[in-house]
Amino acid sequence: MEENTTDNTEYAHLVELRASGIYVPPAKLQLLLSNAQFSPSSKEYQKIEWERLKKAINGLVNKANIGNVRSIVVDLFRLNLTRARGHLLKALMRAQGGAALFTPVYAALAAVLNSKIPEIGELLVSRLVLQFRRGFKRNNKALCQSATAFLAHLVNQQVAHEVVALQLVHLLLSTPTNDSVEIAVGVVTEVGAFLADAAPKPNAGVFDRLRTILHEGLIDKRVQYLVEVLFQQRRDGYPGHPVVPKELDLVDETEQNTHVIGLDDELKACDHLNVFQYDEEYEKNEEVYAGLRREILGDEEEEEEEEEEEEEAEAVPDLVQITDLTATNVTNFRKTIYLTFQNSSSSEEAVHKLLRLTRSSRIKDQESLVVDMLVKSCSNEKTYSKFLGVTGELLCAHNRYWEKACEENFAVYYESIHRYNTNQLRNIARFWGHLLASDKLRWEVLQGIKLTEEDTTPAGRVFIKFVFGELVSEMGVPLLRARLCEPYIQPYISGMFPKEGKSHVIFCINFFTAIGLGVVTEEMRELLPTLQEEVRGRSRSRSHSRSRSMSYSRSYSRSRSYSRSYSRSRSYSRSRSNSYSRSPSRSRSRSQDSPVQKNRQQSRSRSRSKSFSGSPSQDGDQRSRTPPRGDNQRSRIPLRDSNRQRSKSPVTRQPRNQSRSRSPASRAPRLHPDRLKNIRK
Repeated sequence: MEENTTDNTEYAHLVELRASGIYVPPAKLQLLLSNAQFSPSSKEYQKIEWERLKKAINGLVNKANIGNVRSIVVDLFRLNLTRARGHLLKALMRAQGGAALFTPVYAALAAVLNSKIPEIGELLVSRLVLQFRRGFKRNNKALCQSATAFLAHLVNQQVAHEVVALQLVHLLLSTPTNDSVEIAVGVVTEVGAFLADAAPKPNAGVFDRLRTILHEGLIDKRVQYLVEVLFQQRRDGYPGHPVVPKELDLVDETEQNTHVIGLDDELKACDHLNVFQYDEEYEKNEEVYAGLRREILGDEEEEEEEEEEEEEAEAVPDLVQITDLTATNVTNFRKTIYLTFQNSSSSEEAVHKLLRLTRSSRIKDQESLVVDMLVKSCSNEKTYSKFLGVTGELLCAHNRYWEKACEENFAVYYESIHRYNTNQLRNIARFWGHLLASDKLRWEVLQGIKLTEEDTTPAGRVFIKFVFGELVSEMGVPLLRARLCEPYIQPYISGMFPKEGKSHVIFCINFFTAIGLGVVTEEMRELLPTLQEEVRGRSRSRSHSRSRSMSYSRSYSRSRSYSRSYSRSRSYSRSRSNSYSRSPSRSRSRSQDSPVQKNRQQSRSRSRSKSFSGSPSQDGDQRSRTPPRGDNQRSRIPLRDSNRQRSKSPVTRQPRNQSRSRSPASRAPRLHPDRLKNIRK
């Protein structure tokens, strides 16, 4: 007992010497520590544990990278982070300042810790804001860049609210200098993709301010080039700077704790948490954290054991590498997804299991496979399942990768909707309609639909009908109409609600009226009369351009007398130009023994002319054609009955132009065929 007391005293003395800066051999210190025995309530024991805690935290933070960040998080949770959170944040900020390329990794690490222990995230944001203030007052560019970069990635991880990023940029651009504009450009580059979705109007104001600074020429050429590059990245969608890289998307959106902290808030750094403090209730606090650790790592420990078993199995060398071309892994993955749907009691439970499944699997495009199985399971139900619709809603809201998978599957299913029967089509359409109504699926997916008679199939039109039916049932007609009238949606539904082409507009109006949604086509109905007027205007212009005029006049004269003689004469004239004249005249007379005579006269006149430029025609009692070939003229003498007399006189035909006139002359009276038969008898 006396030896232990002596060892304890000597160890405490050596620790004090080491703390004062005197070198103490680590081997001697370790030997005394192994022989010494301290009670948990003693100050020496707590100090020893504090040193161990600091050393473990420093080692884990320095080893963190994209590949091992998951295991680093688990190892950190095994330590008492409530007691050492001050030193943990100090280690994170020091490591980030020394290796700026690993800032996304440290931000992801902080996001996971913040989801379980919110005090860590709040203290980290407060310290970074205070660090930026200190660097801004001292004109320390490196310190400001380090703090703003870390804050930008924390905003992307939704640990800090976007207000702090906007305040940073506003402060830096209020009095533009080369350094302040450069730091602001760095912040916007990292957080611009997030701000474009979360705060589009303030984000547009930031770029307006940058454009003004660029035009005023208040900065050097190098910084101007950085601003121009930023504008180009904005147009391209920030390539190389995603909101959260897929490998670092470790926290569910529903579990994240976002802290609203501004630059002007009264903040405390709590620097006393960085150093050792004696805890009178040490054992009690350790038990409390042990319960929290079991709550956090309950599922993680099981996953870790599974990963260790997989690593051991992979460690066995394979003599022959087999490539599976039968897609057995994908088939098994689909079966697991289907069983997950069937065995889950709620949508939240199903989503939790699916997320764990996708994290542990290594199948390509697994998000798209999960969404595809979700839609197929919904289509195979007898009626639409609200459970599957809510599951899809939660998955789509999880992160942008799931949202992108939903958008891709929507386009695929719309193109192949004709392959499904009516019941399957109804369930699929109601599923997508639910996602659109919940605003978890962006309305941009509708830009691939063109509601015209040529571009849609009967199955596609039925699909659109059920989609809008689900939208009406969940949103109501007034809210749906207001949503369709929003300006940012208009470019994406221009194919579904066309404004050009009268036939397309009429088809769309008739379609929505038939499904009971004629109220959404009021703007198109107002547009329809203008389209009709345009069509009439075009037809009028065409008629005037052709300059065609037609006039008709006919003249007929018929005279009949019963006599023994029969005569008939006809004259006809025609020219090769577009002037055309015709003057037939016919007369018939017959006499019989009886003195009965009947005279009947009837006169009709007809003249027809088609003129573009006037051309005279020749009339006469004779019909003649003078056909010199060189003048494009011809003559024709048709054979007639020998009892009839015909006189033909050639009429000069003029070259054909855009003038045509036709004026038939009076004709001799002609008997009705029935009367002619009676007379002959």
